[in-house]
Amino acid sequence: MTRAEIVAKVAEEIKISKTAAGKALASIIDSIAQATRKGEKVFLLGLGTFSVVQRKARTGRNPQNGKEIKIAAKKVPKFTAGSALKAAAEGKAPAKKPRAKKTPVKKAKKN
Repeated sequence: MTRAEIVAKVAEEIKISKTAAGKALASIIDSIAQATRKGEKVFLLGLGTFSVVQRKARTGRNPQNGKEIKIAAKKVPKFTAGSALKAAAEGKAPAKKPRAKKTPVKKAKKN
C-alpha cells in the first residue's frame, strides 16, 4: 500500500478531503521523526514501537575487490511490530487482553 492509497482510504473512511488526510499523515510521520531524532521511543498501540538504536563500528568487505573496509558506528531507526500487527500479518484476529478486575475502594477511617 502506498502513501497515496493510505491518504485516499483515510479520507474516504472519515469523510474528509484527501488534502486534509495527507496533511494529517504528514504530521504523524513528522511527529514520529522528531521524537526519534531526540532519541525518544514512539509507542502506537496495536501497531508497534519506533525507536533509535546505536550500531557499533565494524569491519566489512568491499564486494568488488574483497578488501576490508571500516564501517563507522551510527544510529539507525528501528521498528518493532506490536502484537495486533503480528496477528494481522498471520491472518489471525488480535488477541484480546483480559480486563483488569476493579478493586473496591477502601474508605478512609475517621478519627
